[in-house]
Amino acid sequence: SRLRALPLRAGDLLLIQGPTNATLEFASDFGCVPLAERDLRIPSPRKAVMAAIIMAVAVGGAAFGLLPAAVSFALGVLASMALRTVPPRNVYTAIDWPVIVLLAALIPVAGAMATTGTADLIARFLLTTVAQGNAVLVLGIILVTTMFLSDLMNNAATAAVMCPIALGTAAALGVNPDSFLMAVAIGASCAFLTPIGHQNNTLILGPGGFHFGDYWRLGLPLEALVVAVSLPLLLIIWPL
Repeated sequence: SRLRALPLRAGDLLLIQGPTNATLEFASDFGCVPLAERDLRIPSPRKAVMAAIIMAVAVGGAAFGLLPAAVSFALGVLASMALRTVPPRNVYTAIDWPVIVLLAALIPVAGAMATTGTADLIARFLLTTVAQGNAVLVLGIILVTTMFLSDLMNNAATAAVMCPIALGTAAALGVNPDSFLMAVAIGASCAFLTPIGHQNNTLILGPGGFHFGDYWRLGLPLEALVVAVSLPLLLIIWPL
């Protein structure tokens, strides 16, 4: 039935969309009590297509080497703002500032590890003491260590710290560094053991009714599977 023919009773809830002044005037005229303002967004197919095109162009420009990645994605953000696929006021609030500060602090640490020889020292310790010169075992240790660190801190920061160690290890072994760098990339992307390892893990903690221990029970077999699958593939695709 139409809304005008629908009898309203005390306690009924109405969801109203419109300008703020109009909704407040409606509430005053009809004796409604405003409960809370809802951030309701109606999907726009045109804007969705435009956003997908901007994303594809930005990724393509970086992937094919037409532009540096930072420039390509910055232009994508500017295009999104210009075409109003993202409200300009939301761009600043969408930036994850704690991650930016963390990276700004850890990238110099990673550079210092490379220039002072700390990365080489750690690499030689892994090579001579732990793995005893076995390149495949060292590769596995790099992968597992990166996974463990990414469960405790941001994955980008983990990659920034582990990359100098991976490069130093490859140089000490005299092997192709690509497999070691890809091991860092894979390990930093597989944070399954804690709810703080990645934003997605945190988001599902409350709605899913999970506890901290649930991540260990579900994530440990998954990380073991990642190691079992990725280690042979690393050796095949990027041989030592």
